[in-house]
Amino acid sequence: MIMHPIVHAILQQLNSVILGKEPQLKLALACLLARGHLLLEDLPGVGKTTLSHALATTLGLKYSRIQFTSDLLPADILGSAVYERESAEFRFHPGPIFAQLILADEINRATPKSQSALLEAMEEYQVSIEGESRALPTPFFVIATQNPSFQIGTFPLPESQLDRFLMRIKLGYPDARAERQLLAGDSRRDLLTTLSPVISTAQLITLQQQVQQVSASDALLDYLQALLSFSREAPYFSNGLSPRAGLGMLQAAKACAFVEGRDYLLPEDLQQVLPHVAGHRLTSRQEGETLQVEELMARFREVAIP
Repeated sequence: MIMHPIVHAILQQLNSVILGKEPQLKLALACLLARGHLLLEDLPGVGKTTLSHALATTLGLKYSRIQFTSDLLPADILGSAVYERESAEFRFHPGPIFAQLILADEINRATPKSQSALLEAMEEYQVSIEGESRALPTPFFVIATQNPSFQIGTFPLPESQLDRFLMRIKLGYPDARAERQLLAGDSRRDLLTTLSPVISTAQLITLQQQVQQVSASDALLDYLQALLSFSREAPYFSNGLSPRAGLGMLQAAKACAFVEGRDYLLPEDLQQVLPHVAGHRLTSRQEGETLQVEELMARFREVAIP
């Protein structure tokens, strides 16, 4: 099993900035290669913004950061038409959404009206402004960061918004060795300025196409269907996984297999992405809250592998 040389170069550069988080970096890269959108949920200061900036630079993508606040308006995200006296006509001024990699920072600090401004962009890869549809750049990725819901000043994302994110991951605190390297080494912000693209846009699109070619056997598809059926029939969850979630899980698993250097799926690929694809879509019937990774995996271990 040999990792694709470009994938290896991408991860090597990311690991030089984000220390001790290789599993999370692989998941983030897999999410982007699967043409999904990523939700980073964690406490402030663990490297969420640094990760998004490092990804954009490493992948050679035009980067835009949108700081979500309670007074943010949809026009601040999408742009607006402004009347110009010289030409006596309205001219559209694009907002920060017109970039290839968008960091929606602290998305749950904005009101639902502003949060919903991302819905069409994330699903349709276009926005409708002043009655006209405008295509977004290709490729187009949204990485949103979210503070834990118990923090002051947050507006929980509705289910329709959460479903737009293919995966949700948490970075967590660094281990002792990685934290010592952080304390003794250079500033992460300074390191970001030393990064350079290791892949072109054309190469990135080619990698995405190669992910689609990863094969899934009938037995693997049977296992995936069993997981979906379990989520709908088991008494643990208030609602089961939708067909879109099932397709997302398949694409995410293919991307993980590709990142590891394989052109075929294993059950372990589905198990790896399951908590990150299903965790923000499923709620406990008893508690009415999104499930933690450990609890979610404990439930799904009841599903036998064909």
